[in-house]
Order: sequence, then structure tokens, then C-alpha cells
Amino acid sequence: MEHEKLPRREREKLRQRQDMLAAAIELFSEKGYHNVAMHEIAQKAEFAIGTLYKFFKNKEDLYRALMLELADKFEEALTKAIEEPEDEVEKLRNFVRTKGKLFSANASMIRLYFAATRGVSFNGRAGLDSEILERHGRFLETLASIFESGIKRKRFMKIAEPYHLAVAIESITNAFLFHWLEAPERHPDPENADPILDILFKGLIKPSP
Repeated sequence: MEHEKLPRREREKLRQRQDMLAAAIELFSEKGYHNVAMHEIAQKAEFAIGTLYKFFKNKEDLYRALMLELADKFEEALTKAIEEPEDEVEKLRNFVRTKGKLFSANASMIRLYFAATRGVSFNGRAGLDSEILERHGRFLETLASIFESGIKRKRFMKIAEPYHLAVAIESITNAFLFHWLEAPERHPDPENADPILDILFKGLIKPSP
């Protein structure tokens, strides 16, 4: 692993930082972002408050680090998921399954992001949103290239521009997964790609006899 190549002091600093972030996630998820103070995070992580401030200048900076790490994790995992299969349909199936796994494994952080930012403005939020949107836009271009390849190879019909198709499958996937976040008992399998792919691939209008 990359971390193992770092000097011992750097590995220790990285471990401390991850312990602090893990404590913050737990507290934010339990009490809400606005109800947690920095001294509580330090106490939960078993560090002095001064040590916490050596890593993060304030709570917003810590929150920003959490969300950017999550965005990086999503981008890396989803990019890998669509690079591995050769067939375009399997690439898209892998994308939906992997995104479902990511939502399932990071549900508390995803809920935190939307609870902390929905209708609320705090310093640094605009910058955070722009960085996450930049990552999202970059990935949409990669996703669009799958549709472009499939159209060129006659795997897909060109019913829309590749980028619009990428936006469509991303939006449908997000809609299903957010329903799962709100009511997992009604939507028990966030990794099931078939309902999402059926909407896109099978179409809605029945052919005339």
C-alpha cells in the first residue's frame, strides 16, 4: 500500500488524522453537524484539542476534508468499475452495482452531506460544492465515453447524445439510491442494477403491432 512507503512519522500523522475524521463522522451522524463542537471530536478521538487544531483549522475545515475524501473515494471506485469490463453494457452494470455498494458502505456520510448543506449556508460551502461538482463533471465525461463507444460499435442506438445518456443513467441511479437511503426496508437492494438498466435499455413505449 502507498501508506506503507511513507516514513514512520508521516504514517503516524496519517493515522491520527483518520482517527479524528472517524470520530467526527460518528458524532456528526449521531448529533448532527451543527450540534457537535471541536472539543467533542478531540475527546472522542482521544486527542488534545490542540492536536486536533494542528490538522484542521476549524470544524468547517474538518467537514470539508471528510466530504472531499468521500468524493475522491467515489470517483476512484466508479472509474475503476467502468474501466474493467470490455463490453459497454457490462461497464454500465458495473457502474450501477458499484455505486450501490458505495452508497451502502457510506450511507452515514452521504446523509450527513445532505443534512448539513441542504438549505444551510456556512463558510466554505460554496468552495466545497464547486470541488465536488468538478469531480462529478469529470466523471460524467468518462461515463459519456461508454455510450459514445457503444454507439460507434452499434451496441447502442443513438437515441440521444452520449453526454445526455450519461446524465440520464447517473440521475436514475441517484434517484433509486436516495429512495433507498430514505427507506431501506422498501428498497432493500441498492446494488441491484437490473431495474435501473431496464428503464434505460428496454424503453417505455410499447412497439405498435
